[in-house]
Amino acid sequence: MTTDPAAAEETEPVTGPEPGGPGAGPGAEDDGGSADGSRAPAGPDDEAAAGATDATDTDTDTDSGEGGASESESESEGPAADGASGDGTATGTAAQLSEAEAELAAQRELRERIERRKAEKEGPIQAGARLSGKAADLLAAVRAVESGEKPPASVFTEPEPAPRRSAPEPVRPPQAMPSATPAPVASEAVDTVRAVLVEGGAPDALAAQVATVLGEGADAQLREDPWQLLRVAGVRPEQADGFARALLGAECGPDDERRGRAVTVWLLEQAALAGHTALEAQALHAALAQRSVPDPDAAVQSALAEGDALVFQDALDEPGAPPAPAPSKDDGEGEEGEAERPVRVLIGLERYALAEESLADGLARVVNSLPKEDRSAADWESAATGSAAELIRAVAGHGLVLHTGGEASRAEPAALAATARSLGLRVCAAAHTPDGRRRFAALLASAERAGRGAASGPDPLSAPGFGAEDETGAPDGPRHGTDDGPGSPARTHDGAAGTHGGTSGHPGGGQPGEAGTHETVTTVAGLLAGTEGPGRDADGMLRTDLLIVLDAPQLDVESAAMLAESLPDGARLVLSGDPGVLWSAGPGRVFADLLAARACPQVASRTPDPGPIGELVSGIGIGELNQVAAPGKEVVIVPVRDAGEAVHRTVQLIADSVPRAIGIPAEQTQVITPGHGGAVGTRALNTALKERLNPGPGRFGGFDPGDRIAYSPAPGRTVPGHVVKADADGLHLECAGAPVVVPKERVEQTVRHGWALTAHQAVGARWPAAVVVLPGDAAQALTRPWIYTAFGRAEQHLSVVHGVDQALPRAVAEVAAKPRTTRLPALLRAQVPAAG
Repeated sequence: MTTDPAAAEETEPVTGPEPGGPGAGPGAEDDGGSADGSRAPAGPDDEAAAGATDATDTDTDTDSGEGGASESESESEGPAADGASGDGTATGTAAQLSEAEAELAAQRELRERIERRKAEKEGPIQAGARLSGKAADLLAAVRAVESGEKPPASVFTEPEPAPRRSAPEPVRPPQAMPSATPAPVASEAVDTVRAVLVEGGAPDALAAQVATVLGEGADAQLREDPWQLLRVAGVRPEQADGFARALLGAECGPDDERRGRAVTVWLLEQAALAGHTALEAQALHAALAQRSVPDPDAAVQSALAEGDALVFQDALDEPGAPPAPAPSKDDGEGEEGEAERPVRVLIGLERYALAEESLADGLARVVNSLPKEDRSAADWESAATGSAAELIRAVAGHGLVLHTGGEASRAEPAALAATARSLGLRVCAAAHTPDGRRRFAALLASAERAGRGAASGPDPLSAPGFGAEDETGAPDGPRHGTDDGPGSPARTHDGAAGTHGGTSGHPGGGQPGEAGTHETVTTVAGLLAGTEGPGRDADGMLRTDLLIVLDAPQLDVESAAMLAESLPDGARLVLSGDPGVLWSAGPGRVFADLLAARACPQVASRTPDPGPIGELVSGIGIGELNQVAAPGKEVVIVPVRDAGEAVHRTVQLIADSVPRAIGIPAEQTQVITPGHGGAVGTRALNTALKERLNPGPGRFGGFDPGDRIAYSPAPGRTVPGHVVKADADGLHLECAGAPVVVPKERVEQTVRHGWALTAHQAVGARWPAAVVVLPGDAAQALTRPWIYTAFGRAEQHLSVVHGVDQALPRAVAEVAAKPRTTRLPALLRAQVPAAG
């Protein structure tokens, strides 16, 4: 197709993409200023570091699961090394815990609780079938929390819940964010480790990391087993082999048992980075053989014997076969029938095995327990009106409900929350990002206003402006002059969304809903850390009767397990999200597994996303890249020939074309690209955008006041913001309305420029305008979930810098998310019958 010349304002016609591409017309001027640029591959591995480094893709923007375990350019840079170095300590009032400290305390608490509960269980672990041997032979004590350290492309999960601390003040004072690592190691220990590293030819800069990871006696451990170096973030087997040869000399060989055990654990960690919670035994054996391990089975057995990994046997359900064989009255016959049932043997790391089992136990408790007696069925039924009626009825009678739909469907959970609050229930809703929290709080406020205006009258979802109202009350209008967008400048009004779990997104600081809304709508991370939400009771359970988790596809097994473990008996749980977006940055695919297991009611929203962008994104979700009518230039295609032109056009769109032709300022427009590296990755684009939008010397780690940034307080989380200033305390940021101080030794690991993000960093947030850059060298990285997620970040205007030709429609039609190996379906089948 060709772009429509009439859609361009003060621009000449530009030829559009081949048939099958979206678009309405060019939105950028062609001043002939193109520059040739080299095409450096920007594959999924490059984005894979984004989620984890989110200040950087928990995970490649590899699309969650789209990337493998291979290294990318970003593996040795930026936040990917988060937690591996830096020992910043908190400043400010000693009595007030910092966010990172609360996260660490919460992690320790929940890990200890899970370990105690597992230790009390006797006999083999039931994982849909039987586990070989005794659990006691395989389960070792949970290793020390990995202290935030991760392989470069890794993406870990949200922190675990901590006891509720006293309510924060409306505006918290700036506070340094300490490293998510344990206390600094004694300099003597670091020096001894450094000596061993130098002797083995390894970089001495790794000394602090090695000492932290291996703990007491790290130098002796390295001499005894040089392959322990693989436990350090970013170290690869071939590098550990060279280190071992230098230390062991002739004793070193590929058949060394220590090498086989270490490589086994390393491969399982790399699989977790790609989203797997376990690997099939055959796949693990094949990967070991590729790493020159002569006897893969012996290496696996050694890792199992040492407690470094666990083995599971999960029953395989043949298509059309019953969930489980009927037991025979004859015990012998029953055992024989069970023995003949096909199983798959899985090998996994202990931390994810415990999390997945804890999640299955918690969900089974929610499903099998009766909802708390609150109001009569008649009250629920009378409240079940309009488009949210089906969801309200499902929640009234069930402990666990799944809700699916696009952005517009979030109005239905908002109506549910308003209904439950009107019935006297304690309600808490948790979104993935502060921006998602702000948007849901506005929907909830609208639903409650509509409910007060018509007790049993019109559907709240059809109230004027509901779901389309922006903070100024202007439906679908550009938020000119507002400063609450995810990438906007400072938000200084009282009750800013990120201050303490508050949900105001309204200029001037007005609360969008009733008093207490800041406890009703939170982020998942804030809820688990105890810095947001309703708090916890004496038993550590959340004080809520209904928990609504938005952006549910972003839940990994560890954060989902923390939520399930934190729900009191009789509480209801609603998981709501769009199944078409990228999966979680961390291991697992919780929402997809639950949808497939059919263990609870599922409510599919029939509320479509409005406008040309909604029509385009909805088509992508079913594998169709349709041409859409965009009379208001809502969707614009900008063809490019090479990487240099892609960078030039992107800068032109942000700085000139979109503000002039569409009326959306640069600070409310977000650039999204497939990876961090390459000629058109986030690094290159951010460099070019900074030079145009906020030039400066970058005196503090490359940053200047006014720079847009992406801050990663924890692996897998990205909070957009901007730089305020820099001083001896560190880099002062404002993120989601809250002041943050990042110590200078942590800046490189946790802060990146944020004019351009990866799709994984952007998931869960939306901007008035988005520019999605698809350079030719990124064609292999494109998948349907990535495109669906990236295009869906735009609210009013989407520009696509298109340089991949037919790779775009091909990816939409043919390239789905890569499968992840998980155990949750088998664990659920053993405890929860299918809902039918």
